[in-house]
Amino acid sequence: MTQHTLIIDGMALLFRHFYATSFRNQFMYNNKELPTNGVQGMLRHTFKLLDLTQPDNVIIAWDMGSKSVRNEWYEGYKANRVAPPEEMVPQFDMIKEVMHDIGFYQDGIAGYEADDVIGTVAQHVDNLTIVSGDRDLLQLINGTNRIWLTKKGYTEYHYYDYEAFKEQYGITPQQFIDVKALMGDASDGYSGVQGIGEKTALKLIQTHGSVDTLLDNLHMLTPKMQEKITVDMESLRMSQRLAEIITDVPIKLDGLMDKSRLNFDTAHVNKVLKDHDLRLAEKYLSTLNLG
Repeated sequence: MTQHTLIIDGMALLFRHFYATSFRNQFMYNNKELPTNGVQGMLRHTFKLLDLTQPDNVIIAWDMGSKSVRNEWYEGYKANRVAPPEEMVPQFDMIKEVMHDIGFYQDGIAGYEADDVIGTVAQHVDNLTIVSGDRDLLQLINGTNRIWLTKKGYTEYHYYDYEAFKEQYGITPQQFIDVKALMGDASDGYSGVQGIGEKTALKLIQTHGSVDTLLDNLHMLTPKMQEKITVDMESLRMSQRLAEIITDVPIKLDGLMDKSRLNFDTAHVNKVLKDHDLRLAEKYLSTLNLG
């Protein structure tokens, strides 16, 4: 049987848990006076994922810096993102250090996003469960790989495999790239075609199959829709490029299954948590049975 690999979008979980508590200013300082709320939340979430998914292998993918190759393609890419709060900054290095000490395999490449690392792994690994809050990753679903999109807490997700995605959206996961190209993504700073939202974008791709076929059949659209697309053609093409996850990132794939093999020793993990003064995560781990 093919090994089951869990791959986690590290920054998505870290930010999620930082903001889940920081709105109440609950930063949970450790004995070095460093805030740990994001770190402890991500650790607890990761421990619960091990319990829920029972993986053979675990990979944590990271963004490496605020810039990527997409900023070279388009200056406005993610330009609207605000700097992280000062309480979050030390937690970026802290979480990677703790995950390393525990023994989880982590990967990230300068100039690329975690999505691209995940996309590259997904090209080479079957029986993959991807966990994130980012719908962009839906395009990576195939016959063996699935997505769990975070919904609430540590246990509630939107579950998508190939059939579930097709049933909900009426297109293939790969076609989701062209839906994003048409509708744009405000959080990533690209606009697609002005006046086309998700509902219309989805209908257009359901009908025409792709942006290229749509453009070949512009005459079939209403004059108003033709005008929208024609006026924003340059934006549409750039949005199409930005929406597609890169799947050939230069990560080291040789021996990946050996390097990412899960070897979870609860006694060792407890020691790591104690050394870093992460008492909430330590307490949560005691409620699980992870070996």
